[in-house]
Amino acid sequence: MTKDQFLQRFQLSQLVKSKNQETLLANPQLLRQSAVLIALFEENDHLQVLLTKRALHLKHHGGQISFPGGKVEYSDKDYTDTALREADEEIGLKRSNCQIVGQLHPYRTISGFSITPIVALLRSKPMLVIDPNEVAETFHVPLKHFLNKDQHYSVSVHHKTGNQSVHFMPYKSYNIWGATAAIMLDLSQHIQINNTEV
Repeated sequence: MTKDQFLQRFQLSQLVKSKNQETLLANPQLLRQSAVLIALFEENDHLQVLLTKRALHLKHHGGQISFPGGKVEYSDKDYTDTALREADEEIGLKRSNCQIVGQLHPYRTISGFSITPIVALLRSKPMLVIDPNEVAETFHVPLKHFLNKDQHYSVSVHHKTGNQSVHFMPYKSYNIWGATAAIMLDLSQHIQINNTEV
């Protein structure tokens, strides 16, 4: 899928809320607000999704695969500002390289966060500078991997809030799961017209 194809599908598809998102949007005051950046760039006419592996020593989700992003600060103008600020701080991704194309509905995590995903197309493949206090490494995954339903797995786990579906989309040696996988599932469903894949 190219940038133009992605942009057309993203903008023409109606954004749909899941059951968990409906609950989240009804009770936003109960959750800690955060935002992440889904940054996509084109390589050999195919879109790649930029991901990070969080530093192992972090208190929350150390060692897990995630998007660049973090909690909303008082000085942030909006969720887009949060996602862009955090991406610059964590991996040196500059705002000037990001074309914001929209956002997905917030995603609620079991750990009590509301994550608003901001979607950006990068103007060029980024030159990144990692902050080792927050990020262990960066890597990218072809978007088509997330569009392939054979790569989607989920298990139901019992939690004090009730039964929850935990999603997995492993790629090579990376275990992409939890909120990151769920957000990519939302994005892939949003851009697939009539369930066709590219």
